[in-house]
Amino acid sequence: MPFPEDLLYTESHEWVRKEENSATVGITDYAQSQLKDIVYVELPQVGSTFKKGDSLGVVESVKTVADLFSPISGKVIEVNGSLKDHPQFVNEDPYGKGWMVRLEILDPKELDTLLSSADYEKRVAEEE
Repeated sequence: MPFPEDLLYTESHEWVRKEENSATVGITDYAQSQLKDIVYVELPQVGSTFKKGDSLGVVESVKTVADLFSPISGKVIEVNGSLKDHPQFVNEDPYGKGWMVRLEILDPKELDTLLSSADYEKRVAEEE
């Protein structure tokens, strides 16, 4: 299972791609594989502000419903609207067209608390 090295990860299975003063967020390949077939994704409104650890939205699969947690404090500057009609993009391409939100980074130091690819891989191995 791939864990791209250019991303940061959370204990709750979100990934973060830092881009200057913003960060793109989604769920990891491991998370989508555990959820199975994703049928619905609920995302926040653009302009909403979240603290690290807040629920950003919900991912619903045929198996369960899971919260999407904010990996950092940020203001939503974009949501992936294509997931409304195509939630399966999260299963098909979690690190690409299955991205969920783009946040304006409010506290860059919070990025230092996230896991590297190697650390996240160890975390997943401990769960299995």
